[in-house]
Amino acid sequence: MSHPSRERLLAGLPVTERRMRVGDVSTAVLEAGDGPPLVLLHGGIECGGAYWAPVIGRLAESHRVVVPDVPGLGESEPLADLTADVFADWFRALLDATCEDRPMLIAHSLLGALATRYAVRDRDSIKGLVIYAAPGSGPYRIPLRLMILATRFGLRPSEKNAERFDRFAFFDFDAAKRQNEDWLEAWSVYTRERAAVPHVKRTMRRLIKSCTKRIPDDELRRIEVPTTLIWGSHDRFIPLSLAEGASARLDWPLHVIDQAGHVPHIERTEAFLDALPAAYGVVAR
Repeated sequence: MSHPSRERLLAGLPVTERRMRVGDVSTAVLEAGDGPPLVLLHGGIECGGAYWAPVIGRLAESHRVVVPDVPGLGESEPLADLTADVFADWFRALLDATCEDRPMLIAHSLLGALATRYAVRDRDSIKGLVIYAAPGSGPYRIPLRLMILATRFGLRPSEKNAERFDRFAFFDFDAAKRQNEDWLEAWSVYTRERAAVPHVKRTMRRLIKSCTKRIPDDELRRIEVPTTLIWGSHDRFIPLSLAEGASARLDWPLHVIDQAGHVPHIERTEAFLDALPAAYGVVAR
């Protein structure tokens, strides 16, 4: 798992990185801190869990933080097909191997949809759920601009295509670069490296196809753990209106991060940490 660009993403963080067998999958896992367990599940992105780096250190001051690379992304080996059932089996095995107590789960973007389905099916293994900028909980159609940018990047993961994609993901990409240009460069390099790997391409295509489908409200109402929504005010990938509708229908609290796009934990880190639901046991000192 030695990639200079990945190492740059994680530089200075109090993390241990290990490879472990989770079910039938060799899985890369980052771990940090002590305290109540908190699992961070990345979205549909080629680089996997390393993009949680901006918040891992702060969260590890109060929690045992577990950050896996989902099968087929980051440094984890692929599966034939990451369906909801296959994901649930892998994720339950991950929790059994890494968490002594039920964790809080924060799940972003496409993988947030799989995590939501998991919470419907296996409600006893997590303490609470934060659905972070994820489809599934409402009607959703992939924006045409996003489809074009994702297709271009998938076919040719060049620096220019990566920047076009990132500018659509962020509310203000130039401001983010001024704050942390070196880290964003490492993120781009590592993501482009992984995007060139055939099994990563295949995993991304399948996630985009399966994780954008709506989960029926009667299923969502079967989630028994406390559930919170966190969204950027200017998310162009998955619009805030989807979260507002889910919050109104399902009575889930919604925390909106102003002047943020699809990745507030990177773009507005302090505001993201402030939005985490302390009442459910997530504390960032």
